[in-house]
Amino acid sequence: MTTTLLNLTLAFSFSLMGTLMFRSHLMSTLLCLEGMMLSLFIMISMSTLNSNSMASFPIPITILVFAACEAAVGLALLVKVSNTYGTDYVQNLNLLQC
Repeated sequence: MTTTLLNLTLAFSFSLMGTLMFRSHLMSTLLCLEGMMLSLFIMISMSTLNSNSMASFPIPITILVFAACEAAVGLALLVKVSNTYGTDYVQNLNLLQC
């Protein structure tokens, strides 16, 4: 395992742990999810370049598009929740009232 792949795997793991452990603020959760998506994008881009297959070239762009859509929806949710409740604490949200 090369050091680059090890660093990207650690970045993904730390982002996943941050998503699972630090769920108090919605903004921190969104940042951890964005870190996970970017590390996946870089890993798949590197594997695509190493495989020399033309069929796998659109896959990183597709993941980047999904990451941008996820970020836009997440920020829209953050704005809506902070305008409605006045804070971005996840504990204050009740699923029955949303």
